[in-house]
Amino acid sequence: MAGSNPTPYYTPTSKHTAATYHSPFPLKRPNLYSLVAITFLCSAFYFTGLWQNRGSSSVITTSNIVHTTIPCFPSKNTSTNSPTSSSSSKSTQKLDFTTHHSTDDVGGVTPDDSIKIYPPCDIKYSEYTPCEDPERSLKFNRNRLIYRERHCPEKKELLKCRIPAPYGYKNPFKWPISRDLAWYANVPHKELTVEKAVQNWIRYEGDRFRFPGGGTMFPNGADAYIDDIGKLINLNDGSIRTAIDTGCGVASWGAYLLSRNIIAISFAPRDSHEAQVQFALERGVPALIGVIASKRLPYPSRAFDMAHCSRCLIPWGEYDGTYLIEVDRVLRPGGFWILSGPPIRWRKYWKGWARTREDLNAEQNKIEQVAKRLCWKKFVEKDDIAIWQKPYNHVKCTEFRRRVKNPPMCPVQDPDKAWYTKIETCLTPLPEVSSEEEVAGGQVEKWPKRLHEIPPRISRGTINGVTEEDFQKDSQLWKRRVSYYKSVNNQLDQPERYRNILDMNAFLGGFAANLVDDPVWEMNIVPVEAKVNTLGVIYERGLIGTYQSWCEAMSTYPRTYDLIHADSVFTLYENRCEMEDIMLELDRILRPEGSVIIRDDVDILIKLKRIGDGLNWDSQIIDHEDGPLEREKLLFAVKSYWTAPTAQGS
Repeated sequence: MAGSNPTPYYTPTSKHTAATYHSPFPLKRPNLYSLVAITFLCSAFYFTGLWQNRGSSSVITTSNIVHTTIPCFPSKNTSTNSPTSSSSSKSTQKLDFTTHHSTDDVGGVTPDDSIKIYPPCDIKYSEYTPCEDPERSLKFNRNRLIYRERHCPEKKELLKCRIPAPYGYKNPFKWPISRDLAWYANVPHKELTVEKAVQNWIRYEGDRFRFPGGGTMFPNGADAYIDDIGKLINLNDGSIRTAIDTGCGVASWGAYLLSRNIIAISFAPRDSHEAQVQFALERGVPALIGVIASKRLPYPSRAFDMAHCSRCLIPWGEYDGTYLIEVDRVLRPGGFWILSGPPIRWRKYWKGWARTREDLNAEQNKIEQVAKRLCWKKFVEKDDIAIWQKPYNHVKCTEFRRRVKNPPMCPVQDPDKAWYTKIETCLTPLPEVSSEEEVAGGQVEKWPKRLHEIPPRISRGTINGVTEEDFQKDSQLWKRRVSYYKSVNNQLDQPERYRNILDMNAFLGGFAANLVDDPVWEMNIVPVEAKVNTLGVIYERGLIGTYQSWCEAMSTYPRTYDLIHADSVFTLYENRCEMEDIMLELDRILRPEGSVIIRDDVDILIKLKRIGDGLNWDSQIIDHEDGPLEREKLLFAVKSYWTAPTAQGS
């Protein structure tokens, strides 16, 4: 089997202790009359259910479901058996969602002929990123960093094994401690501690790394650097909520923005700066592997209130300004672009940068000219920081473009389409306005009010099939659903249990909106196969996300997320790609002892539970929040803790 490792992996010495759950409905000893009445009612509901589902091609078998309602006859154990005999003992227990392992515990799979067992991959795959594989990337064009873009394996190359955590893997530090500390065993790379020692990025201290908050252009710390930015633009009134950091390093800028209620997506390629994005994720900071090259960034138009580059080494003035044109597409009207590092303040730093004054001056002039052609305004340049502002609309820009035609305005297109979409050297037109004072596309409210207000894309009717009433109903729906989730998994109410959360099919961001007061961040995915592209709505609410096809791997490292939520994902991808490949991807990006909530049709969940058993997940199928007669059910699962074996001879 591709990628599997014959070396035996450690197995746990004992099973996890099951969490104790109590029914909210205490049961009394029944008498004869109540037993007869209950039996009659249960039988009536049973035959009613059979009549309602008489056209169904399959029957919902109660042996596969853990019911959360009152049973017809009280018993000591109300859980029922799972689909396989191997997991019947598991399904009679409630899931334990707590973490237990912070040192050297490891786990494995108990063989069972009735389910397909997925063996551990070789340890060389411990940091495997399928679509950004360093070896595969060398086959592609190095011009403009195209080889650093997504290049996914063919179907025959897909691994059918479980990615191991490195030996000694520990549960990450809890937020906010994790902002400053990470275990060395989890990301065993010291390269940056040497390469960036002077710049205060990261320090190695015994069994852990410390992140002092420094950066190439802010050796005194990201907090002080952000304070300097805050003296030039207002970071405190809620008008700036979403940000993007290009070439992020270990994402200290994004990490320190969080205390100001600003959430940034940080991205960087998988390159010679080994594991920089992995460090960011280990710190509990939103980040993705990515590069700005020949394809659009995987975000909708008008998404970010602020974009940032601190010595990110992106040639902004080259290729007819292509990269700044792409930043313009994803910036909201009135949004800011911040640049520090070369060529800003070149008169002071040119010798240290080992470049000529003429070269740096020419580079800055190119950037200034591109920004002017995009109709941006030079907002301020002070010391090491320069800031430009995108116009609120294109009224004056349209007049300017009659004289300056480079870049041209883009023809009619979908500005939100951004999955393997080629970057065009044309200016994305903003939605039309009736006056110079109007904000193109609509003004969003300041944070936190914008989270619950009707997003402009919906109020203006630009999202097909989604009305203001739909938005309000969806908000109420997810308030109820999240409350139900917490009744099943009480760890969702524990402030330190989860930090990095993924919603695989976010729609309007309702799941994330109901967790916003918790110390978590959530990556909201809008699948490219979804009928309606709603990612722009998610950003207008002040949340973050990206596009993704779940027939491919995500642009992130193994062990990224503490909790993964999937609403109707497997129904969406039925007959598009294999269930087991999506489940293996979930296993790759889920941390040891991480949790999964999958909402889907019961027949699909029964299949997924068997795959989960083969992945050595502890799982149970739970009734829908509206009761057992709903075909849609919930699969709650916990990934077991296990690691690669210790290195030979250690």
